[in-house]
Amino acid sequence: MSSHGSSNTGSKTSTGTASATTTPANAGLGEDKPRAFDAQGTIGKQFTEQGALGGVAQKIGGPFDKEGTVGKQFTAEGGIGGSVQSSMGGTKGRSN
Repeated sequence: MSSHGSSNTGSKTSTGTASATTTPANAGLGEDKPRAFDAQGTIGKQFTEQGALGGVAQKIGGPFDKEGTVGKQFTAEGGIGGSVQSSMGGTKGRSN
């Protein structure tokens, strides 16, 4: 028995491997990640209605609402947001 009180005799199939357990350190490894300006990326998501900038615009409402004349231009389908999404959005290659 080891010094921390666990047995070292278990088979690998019963104990698993470190990579089989999801932790903050290995979360998302091997997955495609959104680019920064993608609607799900670190910058782009700030412009969605749940994001910091888009959320404020939703609260102001009127033309800044996601359905308003200004706000709808910043959606992923709008003139400005759509251009950003198509040119700088999407996903980047797998991590690791």
